[in-house]
Amino acid sequence: MKKSALPKIVSQKKWESASRKMLAKEKKLTRAHDKLAAQRRQMPMVEIEKDYVFDGPKGKVSLIDLFEGRSQLILYHFMYHPEDDRFCIGCSFFTDQVAHTAHLHARDTSYAMVSRAPYKSIQRHQKRMEWKFPWYSSAKSTFNQDLGLINKKGEEHHGLSVFLRDGDKIYRTYFIGARGVESLGPAWTLLDLTPLGRQEKWEKTPKGRPQSDPYSWWRFHDEYSKA
Repeated sequence: MKKSALPKIVSQKKWESASRKMLAKEKKLTRAHDKLAAQRRQMPMVEIEKDYVFDGPKGKVSLIDLFEGRSQLILYHFMYHPEDDRFCIGCSFFTDQVAHTAHLHARDTSYAMVSRAPYKSIQRHQKRMEWKFPWYSSAKSTFNQDLGLINKKGEEHHGLSVFLRDGDKIYRTYFIGARGVESLGPAWTLLDLTPLGRQEKWEKTPKGRPQSDPYSWWRFHDEYSKA
């Protein structure tokens, strides 16, 4: 990278001034995020009336079993490509960034993943990625279709749903998909703090800094050394 593409070098005093201005903007964004979170907590919810059955490490389970006795469930819809028995790289990228679930459990919240893959395929990929999160197969149900993860063309999408349990009643309270999931992954957030950013062509960045096609650099985490 040419020196002309590097950030401008200034005195400590000028850097502190620029830092204070950026901090003021970031505090404003934090307050806006808090306001949005408050609005999210006031959203209505819809009851899940169908009895779905999933395959997991202990055999067949129901949706309420995924709560593991807790009141809330965050469920990631993990994409699977049945034509070549392959899991989504982007979903794997996101899952690598999920925090230890003990912190969620402390607030009466469980975390799990669901895919349309056969459970044997899930076990294979879970072992390879060394993930400990509960992961279930919905291959024998219409769960993904009913929740809007499959479009009319039969194409699958990723996303994250939130459910609330009241006794034996289950309600869906929230869903986020597409790039909305990126805000939940610290790798993207941390890269956004750097001068080079994510280094993707869509970003507005000073001329001369490295950029590549979006997603082209994504790998399963055990493949980066092979790229």
